[in-house]
Amino acid sequence: MNTMARIGVIGGSGLYRLEGLKNKKEVAITTPFGDPSDKFIIAQLNGKEVVFLPRHDRNHTRAPSQINYRANIYGMKKLGVEWIISVTACGSLKDELKPMDFVIPTQFVDRTNQGRAQTFFDKGIVVHIGFAHPVCEHLAKKLHEAALKSNVTVHYGKTYINMEGPQFSTLAESNLYRSWGMDIIGMTNMTEARLAREAEICYATLAAITDYDCWHETAESVSIEMIIGNLAKNVSNSKEIIKTALTLIPEERKCACPEALKYSIVTQPEAITKETKKKLRVIIGKYIR
Repeated sequence: MNTMARIGVIGGSGLYRLEGLKNKKEVAITTPFGDPSDKFIIAQLNGKEVVFLPRHDRNHTRAPSQINYRANIYGMKKLGVEWIISVTACGSLKDELKPMDFVIPTQFVDRTNQGRAQTFFDKGIVVHIGFAHPVCEHLAKKLHEAALKSNVTVHYGKTYINMEGPQFSTLAESNLYRSWGMDIIGMTNMTEARLAREAEICYATLAAITDYDCWHETAESVSIEMIIGNLAKNVSNSKEIIKTALTLIPEERKCACPEALKYSIVTQPEAITKETKKKLRVIIGKYIR
């Protein structure tokens, strides 16, 4: 098959598998940062080569703070992935963003507090990468187009606040985030976006709203059973959006993502140890030998 560059799909809560995969094989990846969430599934879907990974593993045993984000993104890079569609469940902080709607965020705010490893460059090398626009606009727009073609309600260009979890927000926190102008809230995607940028992978989020956060007047009637029910309904729509998006993603990347590291490595090459170069070859190999 004449394939384009590999497209990665990270499945969030409820999305542990994709139907319709052909020539499927599972691959266990070893990384310098430890084990990824699960085996990577490489297959063909809608005529495109896809690499799928369930973020929380296929049995959902990994809480947001315990996910090895570095291993997940490193594994995607090692497998040749150039585009990542990240699917996530989220809560809404705005009336007009309703449960069962989809959101394509283009901004993130970080409120994690347990020191998640959010960079590949923690020892022996200093890198300051541009992150003003944390998602790939080209990929985000293709996701938006795919959602419109899938006849779901979708909102583009919103802001995702990344809380720690696994507990949901207090009412005071929820109201604080609303006062800041935040749109949706989740527990995972900002760390992925940071690492994808360092790995020069195009990254965009497909966020499925399962509930209003606890600020809403209906919050007392919100139950985990209702959230899980909405999640299951949205997973079906998510899969359709992904399948459509695969047909829209171009073969050639014309964004800035493929050269995000070009002017970001501050450490002089001769000062970088052989061990660090070996560890990060998958990430920095085209710049530093």
